[in-house]
Amino acid sequence: MLLAQLSDLHVGLPGSRADREYRSSEQLERAVAHVCALEPRPDAVVLTGDLVDEGQPGEYARLSALLAPLPMPVYALPGNHDQREPLRTAFAPQGYLPKSGPLCYAADAGPLRLLALDSHVPHQPFGRLGTEQLAWLDARLAEQPGRPTLVLLHHPPFRTGIQGMDDAMGLEDADALAAVVQRHPQVERVLCGHLHRPIMRRFAGTVAATCPSTMHQLKLDLRERGQLALVPEPPALLLHLWREGMGLVTHTSYVQ
Repeated sequence: MLLAQLSDLHVGLPGSRADREYRSSEQLERAVAHVCALEPRPDAVVLTGDLVDEGQPGEYARLSALLAPLPMPVYALPGNHDQREPLRTAFAPQGYLPKSGPLCYAADAGPLRLLALDSHVPHQPFGRLGTEQLAWLDARLAEQPGRPTLVLLHHPPFRTGIQGMDDAMGLEDADALAAVVQRHPQVERVLCGHLHRPIMRRFAGTVAATCPSTMHQLKLDLRERGQLALVPEPPALLLHLWREGMGLVTHTSYVQ
């Protein structure tokens, strides 16, 4: 089983800043072609938030057109730049999103189980899951304790050392998420976006990781008062390979 993770696509409308300065739609088009050309081809794709830049319905229509060449299932969840209802409408044909409330859901990806969470807080850069969604996660994990599971959300539940992101744009209830994950050893990864960089950390008895962006990356500035900036490092994605007897191995794949 091979799963491709793309994140922080930031698709904008034609002529928008996302198009003019960051070429986000062009970069996503390249990333989609890259995924389609991989051998072996991924069995599924997950999109871990910030799918569009301003949450507008027209941006989601453009996103859908850019994703159309992907022949495999595509699973999406929201980030802080998204808006729930336009996202829900855009991905409704796939059938896995709930019809109301937070965009959290369970899905099967071959031998792996996907549990997607919604950390979006309207009009805020930080994330929050809330007690009801954490209870939902706990119940879903209890249903299949022997099945390898990936927990997906946009905001990483750990401090990264990039202070501007950690202080104002982190996940508020990270400790509560850790308490849930700690109870369920079948969680192979907690997969996130938001940081525009590949970052890994031990978390709640498993490994948490952030995915690079298909757009530009966030500057790696680990000073205590570092500056947040996007830098033109290559677009990239993560590939998560599961094989019986080997477990889950994660690779970074740069878009050529």
